[in-house]
Amino acid sequence: MPIMKVHYGAGDLDATSKADLAKQLTDVMIRMEGGANTRGGRAFAWVLFDELAQGNWWAGGEIGNGYVSPPGRFLVQVKIPEGYMNAGHKSEVQAWVTEAILAVTTASGEDAGHSIQVIIDEVPEGNWAAAGHTISLANIADSVGLSKAGSRFAWSKTYFAAKARARAAAGYPADAGGLWTDQAS
Repeated sequence: MPIMKVHYGAGDLDATSKADLAKQLTDVMIRMEGGANTRGGRAFAWVLFDELAQGNWWAGGEIGNGYVSPPGRFLVQVKIPEGYMNAGHKSEVQAWVTEAILAVTTASGEDAGHSIQVIIDEVPEGNWAAAGHTISLANIADSVGLSKAGSRFAWSKTYFAAKARARAAAGYPADAGGLWTDQAS
């Protein structure tokens, strides 16, 4: 259930480039989801574009491109549910997003991509909802058609079990936010 918001400078993407990038980033999200190339998986893969007008994006204290590498300024915020990715997977996703932007813009050269920043924001468990109902990673796996028997799901269960133990040891109430209560297998 990732969402990507692409901030970019005015004129750095035309309509065709945006459409190509949206397709490539959707493919990245499907890959992130462990191959959830299903109707449910694609329905959850959202790409939002935010074109910033000239004068609204400064780099190095200036409006010009003195501190900007090709293909220009890009900031991609990737929202994912907490406990969904380990550090290695996050690094892969950051590389895939950068590769997609470079491919669409055909930027090249030694500094290409240095002004592309990818930030992964984890939404705490219990803070994501669809259709007015809070959903967990287990719900998401069901919605997108992913097996709960795989290593990715097992990693998430282990992550939340460790978080629950740490909170219990610190004396937090059992219903404190951010704990995965659906431990279905």
